[in-house]
Amino acid sequence: MIQRILITGGAGFLGSHLCERLVAEGHDVICLDNFFTSQKTNVQHLLGKPNFEILRHDITLPIFLEVDQIYNMACPAAPGHYQYNPIKTIKTSVLGSINMLGVAKRCGARILQASTSEVYGDPEVHPQVESYRGSVNPIGIRACYDEGKRVAETLFMDYHRSNSVDVRIVRIFNTYGPRMHPYDGRVVSNFIRQALNNEDITIFGDGSQTRSFCYRDDLVDAIIAMMNNETHFVGPVNIGNPTEFTILELAEKIIELSGSSSRLIHKPLPSDDPTRRRPDISLAKTELGWEPKIALEKGLKYTLDWFQGINLQDYRPPTPNYS
Repeated sequence: MIQRILITGGAGFLGSHLCERLVAEGHDVICLDNFFTSQKTNVQHLLGKPNFEILRHDITLPIFLEVDQIYNMACPAAPGHYQYNPIKTIKTSVLGSINMLGVAKRCGARILQASTSEVYGDPEVHPQVESYRGSVNPIGIRACYDEGKRVAETLFMDYHRSNSVDVRIVRIFNTYGPRMHPYDGRVVSNFIRQALNNEDITIFGDGSQTRSFCYRDDLVDAIIAMMNNETHFVGPVNIGNPTEFTILELAEKIIELSGSSSRLIHKPLPSDDPTRRRPDISLAKTELGWEPKIALEKGLKYTLDWFQGINLQDYRPPTPNYS
């Protein structure tokens, strides 16, 4: 069935790939974005499609649209960006969720919240399961994002229980791939950009902290599967790759694959930076029949190829905090 689909943050890294996939499937897609950390070039190839339109709008402000599904992807997700304007960040999660849930309630639309592994904070349980309530510093520098996403989940569940809004919640773990913003400040894009320029690769802390990296296509598969599941499973559900790597291993792998002469340098670990991050995806396997297929080395090759094919001068750092 052809759906009318709204994607907030639709010109971002993941949002643009959702737009691309859903347009290709024949759905009528509205991409809504304020272009703070995203670029029109991410969806430029879709502009001539009759079933695609783009709106410049900030979801902290109300909007009235008629849609069948909403993917709520809007929010800066890299620490340097969301800490640049922390008040605006938490408004995006809280006011943005209220506004999008209002649209869903009025239209009878199904709405998916792109939550995050950051709701677990610096976890005391490993790997992280959905029943774990997290260890978040509510007054720390990451709280604008972590607590904002936690409140968004609360709002989604309260609208679901109180107003019967059809909701879905996914908790996204570290994701990478082509169309990442080169200056988003995340570890994969930072390391690749530095390696391709043979610059020193910056590792915060001793590099022993771990992350689990999921390739973009696998992640988009999971998001769409969650939106379209008809089992009344609302989540939250972890989506990510359960294979765990240290930051040092990631840096060494990128140097190897790129043939870079970069050296590794160390800087102090930022405040409240999680020491371990790995999803338990048992629920995604059971409820969605999903698990990632693309190994890190293969995904990094795809990502390096994309970075080598772009002109960095075409990309502006959204904030000064990108390294």
